[in-house]
Amino acid sequence: MTTTRMPTLFLPHGGGPWTIVDVGGPQAHAPLEAYLRTMAEDLPARPSAILCVSAHWEEDVATVQTATRPPMLYDYYGFPQAAYAYTWPAPGAPDAAAAVKDHLASAGIATAEDGQRGFDHGTFVPLMVPFPEPDIPTFQVSLLASLDAADHLALGRALAPLRDRGVLIVGSGMSYHNVRQLQAARRSPDEAKTLERDARTFDDWLAESVTAEASAREQALADWAHAPAARPSHPREEHLLPLMVAAGAAGDDAATLPMRGRVLGAPVSAVRFG
Repeated sequence: MTTTRMPTLFLPHGGGPWTIVDVGGPQAHAPLEAYLRTMAEDLPARPSAILCVSAHWEEDVATVQTATRPPMLYDYYGFPQAAYAYTWPAPGAPDAAAAVKDHLASAGIATAEDGQRGFDHGTFVPLMVPFPEPDIPTFQVSLLASLDAADHLALGRALAPLRDRGVLIVGSGMSYHNVRQLQAARRSPDEAKTLERDARTFDDWLAESVTAEASAREQALADWAHAPAARPSHPREEHLLPLMVAAGAAGDDAATLPMRGRVLGAPVSAVRFG
């Protein structure tokens, strides 16, 4: 098992099962796909395990996926049958999951475990691109139903020791997630201009904030709701909170933005810490 220290990542996971069926047209995910295809090559070593914090799992307390062989969770609807037949059968990581529970408990964070839950699309959809051979042990940790940014930064800080065990911590969400506005923009040029203004404004704030010095970064992320165009970009914050976990786990490591491009018509970014 590698002991190389891993970075932490925030990945946009795109729209639904876009890696399996066409969602939004052939160019809707092109920048994201291009980034994900080279992402694994830029890691310092092969991960010993992957811990994914997906926007699509919330629990009252931090809940750890402990299944030895997690099933698939097709948590989307209205897509062609191929989207419900695909499998990404990565093994679970029960040993790493047990270590997560210990780290969270030591930090005073309440935990639970779920031995039945499968990989949701916030996990298998983006990870199947850089890791098409599903042979790296993979598991999830839930978001907190409080949706509190500071709580998720603290959750990330508690997970940070896993990085020195070769575990790749991935926050999977979107830096812009206003589905209603995305739909309206397809029907109206004026709505498209509103989307572009809001998404670009927030993405520029995000880029400046995550690349700041670590203490300023955490302060900005904890207070994200007061950022320009914050609520138009995230009417509900579940797709932004995986970034908080990745940032909390980063410690003092600097951030870069390995992808800034358009996904489903909106400007979005990926972030790497370390």
